[in-house]
Amino acid sequence: MEIYVDADACPVKEETFRVAERYGMPVHLVANGPLRVPPGGLVRMVVVSDGFDAADNWIAEKCGAGDIVVTADIQLAKRCLEAGAKVLGNNGRPFTAANIGSALASRALMQDLRDMGVVQGGNAPMTKADKSKFLQELDKMANEVKRGR
Repeated sequence: MEIYVDADACPVKEETFRVAERYGMPVHLVANGPLRVPPGGLVRMVVVSDGFDAADNWIAEKCGAGDIVVTADIQLAKRCLEAGAKVLGNNGRPFTAANIGSALASRALMQDLRDMGVVQGGNAPMTKADKSKFLQELDKMANEVKRGR
């Protein structure tokens, strides 16, 4: 029962640390370079190479049933779901077997629209409400994992 965080550009690391501490769950903060880790020993910084998808590959290989993965990467979410992990997007939206297909299709559509110049820009900045939703969903997932569901 561990939490894996796709940490490069993750806006909800502090919220993840709070939930992990509450449930006594170890956290693997996976990134291409070192990041600040809170004291206490529950959070482990994992620095991977700069190679393409190195952090994603590390997380996908390590996670499994009973683990939680925090990521905005839909393709990584799919791989982690296939490994049996629970997956939560940075925006507080859980990825599940029931919704991962539509998430992948939406991602592909948006990429095509960006490539054609129809859509520009990225995601909207995180709000306090977004972080609150994330915190609530992560707490719910951690509780489910601890209860063995």
